[in-house]
Amino acid sequence: MDKVFRYKIDHLIFWLLTIGFHAYTHSHLIREAGTGQFIMELVVRNGLLALVIYSNLLLIIPWISKNKNYFIGILLIVLSVLAYVLIKNAHDAYLYGYVLGNPARQSLVYNTYYNLAIVIFYLAFAFTLHLSKQWYVQQQLIRNMELEKLNAELEYLKAQINPHFLFNSLNTVFFQIEKENQVARETLSKFSDMLRYQLYECTGNEIAIEKEIRYLQNYVELQRLRKDENYSIRFTCSENMNHFSIPPLLLLPFIENAFKHVSHFSDRENEIKISLDKSDDQFQLIVYNTKEPKPNTNTGGIGLKNVIRRLELIYKDQYKLTISEKPETYEARLILKVTG
Repeated sequence: MDKVFRYKIDHLIFWLLTIGFHAYTHSHLIREAGTGQFIMELVVRNGLLALVIYSNLLLIIPWISKNKNYFIGILLIVLSVLAYVLIKNAHDAYLYGYVLGNPARQSLVYNTYYNLAIVIFYLAFAFTLHLSKQWYVQQQLIRNMELEKLNAELEYLKAQINPHFLFNSLNTVFFQIEKENQVARETLSKFSDMLRYQLYECTGNEIAIEKEIRYLQNYVELQRLRKDENYSIRFTCSENMNHFSIPPLLLLPFIENAFKHVSHFSDRENEIKISLDKSDDQFQLIVYNTKEPKPNTNTGGIGLKNVIRRLELIYKDQYKLTISEKPETYEARLILKVTG
């Protein structure tokens, strides 16, 4: 069924049947008026039907859906139907009234009811097929989203096995470190907090922003320990970052990406700047880093592709992600619509 819709085979079948039935019921025209008039009848009638059907499906109906102006929309549909009836009536008067010599059918209104019934029938039939197709596509999308969610949950459960073992082991290592070595203890404590957050707090669809920020701060501090004095790492967070929730671990890939691809200049400073802010119902994350001036580098990676897909599934049209990449700098700017 997917291939039928993808390659428009449903449209092909529809028109083959429509034109074939019309040709069968009007085959007498070959004998009475000639092959040329028979072909002209097929072209005019089915060409007009195609024009009415596709102008409604591709232009008028989407316009109504977008603008919510039902009066103008219905008026346009009625005008398209009347245009078909008027033009087809004129062709019928010419074909049957003058070519075939039937004086009674030379009137422009003779075939009005028949042509009106035909165009309404085929338009309604096309609408029904179109809506059925949209319903099928929507059901497939929902099914795919459910499968993606199920697979994500399965992968998350798999990923919990090793961190859970590490978390229990780290508690043992913590008490084995001498009390005088406070730096090592604090580092291990931050790492334990991160594992605890992943294991026990990221179980729902959303997490309080305060907890997510603490996790990100711990991650940045651990990464800071791995860098020397030639790196400038700044993490700023506005004071109004509270009382709203976001999906857990949604922001981490952007920050991971910055540390993964940050430059390693020896003659100047390497920078990573992370900024979190909220204005009204708009949350904004900006992650900036310097990078090596390598051409055609894919600094996004799988992590960012996954988080973009996650944003599409969760926020749909309520987010904006802007990536600005220059030869020696990279910036990701994410805006989310939040409540709270």
